[in-house]
Amino acid sequence: MPSALAHLKVIDLSRILAGPFASQTLGDMGAQVIKIEHPAGDDTRQWGPPFVERSDGSKDAAYYFCCNRNKKNICLDFTQTSDRETLLQLINDADVLIENYKVGGLRKYGLDYESIKHINPSIIYCSITGFGQTGPYKDRPGYDALIQGMGGLMSITGEADGPPQKVGVAVVDLMTGMYATTAILAALNYRDQTGVGQHIDLALLDVQAAMLANQASTYLLSGVVPMRKGSAHPSIAPYEPIQVADGYIMLAIGNDKQFSALCAAAGCEKIALDDKFSTNAARVNHRRELEGELKTYMMCKTIDEWIALGAQHGFPCGPINTIDRVFDDAQLQSRNMLISTEDGSRLVANPIKFSETPIVHYTTPPTLKP
Repeated sequence: MPSALAHLKVIDLSRILAGPFASQTLGDMGAQVIKIEHPAGDDTRQWGPPFVERSDGSKDAAYYFCCNRNKKNICLDFTQTSDRETLLQLINDADVLIENYKVGGLRKYGLDYESIKHINPSIIYCSITGFGQTGPYKDRPGYDALIQGMGGLMSITGEADGPPQKVGVAVVDLMTGMYATTAILAALNYRDQTGVGQHIDLALLDVQAAMLANQASTYLLSGVVPMRKGSAHPSIAPYEPIQVADGYIMLAIGNDKQFSALCAAAGCEKIALDDKFSTNAARVNHRRELEGELKTYMMCKTIDEWIALGAQHGFPCGPINTIDRVFDDAQLQSRNMLISTEDGSRLVANPIKFSETPIVHYTTPPTLKP
């Protein structure tokens, strides 16, 4: 079966999450990805427990498995001349190189973009750092949690009367990886038209600023500084976890029609007709009063009953699942989102569904080879 990127050779000099996630995505789509590891291995091999025991007796952290499938690896210490020469031979005919070393860190080894473009002028060279190749912070180390704090995400995450919180997964790393994939594919398209390669400079802090989305536009266009609201939406109501008879559901009412449908299902149509709640803007302005009005009605039914009513009446609601329940969900299973590699390792699948070049091939992340 054809793969969309089978013609590409990618050298992955990155570690941890952002860069490996980008190269994994390219590998999922068929690119030949060669992960260059120091003999000590990628840091995430040790980021456990839990650990996965390999058939050869070695162990790697489950974390490592999330971003290193569909790759082959070679252990090289490029500070050594012979290993560096081997690496340069691999780079010589590569299409893409991804790295996340500190700014200038590869220059003394002749592995920076300016050096590499002389031996491979058509290469797409993607650098991922905490703060980018320029600016007053360029030499600082940057990790996801640090950037979530500096980039404003923690200021809008958590309960209003509680401390700032980071998101439960490394979203800045993951989004940087996705931006990297997008940028690499765009640069490859430009190269296909012109024959010219280029350098991509991606900074985690830049990505986090871009990720602020509506929260950024709220401040930039109105001057209002967004603050923490727990799981409630700053501009939509009700759009938050709601307590019901046997737990919580996530209610995501996106328009007035859906709100009317919710009230009809709850038997409180009068609330939808009240001027304080009849429009979204009114509901946002009277958020706490609305919660009080709905509480009694919402507590009358169970999670399963509300989900059934949502499907019947056309308003969005769903369970707040633990991770095990996510992968037991019939919808995800029908979409083949849980896959097994050749050695039986269970992994979450790539979510992209191509009609002509489907992603069907998954290999286990490579072991650390001496």
